[in-house]
Amino acid sequence: MIRIGHGYDVHRLTEGRRLIIGGVCIPYEKGLLGHSDADVLVHAVMDSMLGALALGDIGKHFPDSSPEYEGADSISLLERVSEIISENGYAVGNIDSTIICQSPKLAAYIDQMRENIASALGCDASQVSVKATTEERLGFTGSGDGIAAHAVCILQKEVTG
Repeated sequence: MIRIGHGYDVHRLTEGRRLIIGGVCIPYEKGLLGHSDADVLVHAVMDSMLGALALGDIGKHFPDSSPEYEGADSISLLERVSEIISENGYAVGNIDSTIICQSPKLAAYIDQMRENIASALGCDASQVSVKATTEERLGFTGSGDGIAAHAVCILQKEVTG
């Protein structure tokens, strides 16, 4: 049995914050604004996984009203989501994701993002796809006001026996 989930996240770029995407700290003059580290890619991945099993979203599991999650490392939160998925009898089949931003260019960081996500999920990096695109200077991502990410996952029922 398989379950499919989709996740989307967006964060505003602001000065005075580190830019963390896919668990990678990327040198840039701005970072993403959020209660946690605002890792837009990892947030989209978590939402896709939770959505596949109809378990809500990251706001339900890690509310931004909770001081416990202020400045939280999203990769650590992803590890917890992986545990929740496993507790429900599922494992990652694959994840396909896209980061949408005008700058910085992300090609040099994609492989490390894939490795970070795969490690947190206990799967092989070949099961995690990360892509990046611009919006040709259109919209809030194209103007450099923010960064967005989409993720789709397939979860497979774990075989017991």
